[in-house]
Amino acid sequence: MWEIAIVLGLFLAIVFSFTAVFELPIQLALFISWFLVMVLGKRLGHRYDELQGAITKGINNGLEAVLILIAVGALIGTWIAGGVVPTLIFYGLEIIHPSIFLLATLVICSITSLATGTSWGTVGTAGIAMMAIGEGLDMPLPLVAGAVLSGAYFGDKLSPLSDSTILAASMAKVKVMDHVRAMLYLDVPAFIITAILFTGAGFLYSGRNTDMEKVEFLKAALHQEFDIQLWMLVPAAFVLVMLALKKPSLPTIAAGALFGAVWAALFQGMNFVDALETAYNGYVIDTGIDFMDTLLNRGGINGMLGSVAVIILGLGFGGLLEHLGILKVIVSSFERRLTSAGNVTLSTIIVAFLANVFGCAMYVSLILTPKIMAESYDKLQIDRRVLARNSEVGGTLTSGMVPWSDNGIFMAGILGVSTFAYVPFMWMSFVSIALAIIYGYTGKYIWYVRNGKDQTEPLKKVASER
Repeated sequence: MWEIAIVLGLFLAIVFSFTAVFELPIQLALFISWFLVMVLGKRLGHRYDELQGAITKGINNGLEAVLILIAVGALIGTWIAGGVVPTLIFYGLEIIHPSIFLLATLVICSITSLATGTSWGTVGTAGIAMMAIGEGLDMPLPLVAGAVLSGAYFGDKLSPLSDSTILAASMAKVKVMDHVRAMLYLDVPAFIITAILFTGAGFLYSGRNTDMEKVEFLKAALHQEFDIQLWMLVPAAFVLVMLALKKPSLPTIAAGALFGAVWAALFQGMNFVDALETAYNGYVIDTGIDFMDTLLNRGGINGMLGSVAVIILGLGFGGLLEHLGILKVIVSSFERRLTSAGNVTLSTIIVAFLANVFGCAMYVSLILTPKIMAESYDKLQIDRRVLARNSEVGGTLTSGMVPWSDNGIFMAGILGVSTFAYVPFMWMSFVSIALAIIYGYTGKYIWYVRNGKDQTEPLKKVASER
């Protein structure tokens, strides 16, 4: 344990010092950390080729995230060029009243994420639009980002199309729809509480800060630079429908990006080759208005390469941790205390969060956590649906809270708000974590298995009978 504590402590020290003190790239910190863990691996008797194999295996486990990230980058670039995102922003400013803007953001992002099954796609499309509308309404951007992420992760956890939902269910060895139904007992109350919080915050900020002249100025500027019409939203409708029909995410998002380039050529007066280039280099415009330029100059595969490097290096680091069994050793140190549903629930959430911190990727968390915690659930006869649910609460919902994780890097980069700035407003995550722990210690919605059959009575009844 002391060896693990030293290595992980040094890892955190390197990451924080590189980013907060020396302003060096996080990618470099993660790369150096590979060799830090390799030193421990060699000390434990592992051969170098085993350790390098662990790195490549870890990277391979999360390559889908890299591919999706590349496709989303291309999508953002062409959708701005094609007028899709500007049209979403224009009509959002036209329709949404400031007092219900935060609630509308939560609901819109939730619906988008439920329909598409991707929090990244939601943040990269609807999320960008809602951030721009929030800027126009003079809303605090970290608060808007919190509403965007609360909605995006809500849908991501519940959608049967979501890779995280499927992964959590498969690693816990439960059916996807059984996992989704178990999540409903937690997510519906959490969503209602979160909606109330954002509604209250919306009324608090709307009347005091909204500058309607700025809103009208932004709408006029968008109209001047783009052809704003309802049919500009056809590429967005296409992507939503295809994902809702359970078509594969990567080709669907890529096709949506191509659709955006075609729209830029047909309706925005761009040369098709230039429009297609925005898929790689992003959209570039110089309106002379700083706010507009900041809002629209983004996207492209090239703009995602830094995030791709972070994810690859983080996945490799997580692969090393898994190979050495570091998290499992940590859990074994307090395993004797895992004698109740409450303790097991709390421990699962902590392990999943630590897997995000040290594994640097949501995929690492959702793969490792069920593996590490499954035995504890089986000993207590707790149904694996609870394991899958708690793994998602601790893994999926906290992934955006870690600045050097795949989700933290992506969300901060797309939304233009630092991770530490938006974390206090990820209210859906905090409410869900609190409810999961309350359920664990009260026995509410904790199911168990006895004699090979699912039971719906609380675990405490079984404990008393035993």
